[in-house]
Amino acid sequence: MTMGDCLRTNKLIILRGNSGSGKTTIAKELQQVFGNNTMLISQDVIRRDMLKVKDGENTKALPLLEELLRYGRKHSEIVILEGILNAEWYRALFELAVALYGKIYTHITSTSPSRRP
Repeated sequence: MTMGDCLRTNKLIILRGNSGSGKTTIAKELQQVFGNNTMLISQDVIRRDMLKVKDGENTKALPLLEELLRYGRKHSEIVILEGILNAEWYRALFELAVALYGKIYTHITSTSPSRRP
């Protein structure tokens, strides 16, 4: 049984942390490990690249992130959500995540890779 097999059936992994802490790198590696039907949602890609909007309270990225979580729940076996994702600003997203997925696997990074021992 592979690592991917252990997590199949609509699982959500959230990677949060400071800028430059390795969230995106870890998320991309996990997507490769889990393989097919693993959806990666990157806050920076949605906010900066797709929508060109600022982060903050009531960011215009929030509705799209919520829709992507819904899409992932319906169509993907594993969804990985990664970003700084300020707890206060994204509270509605986290509440939706719990409602959709129940148990959520989380990891919070706090230092940049260059500062790790």
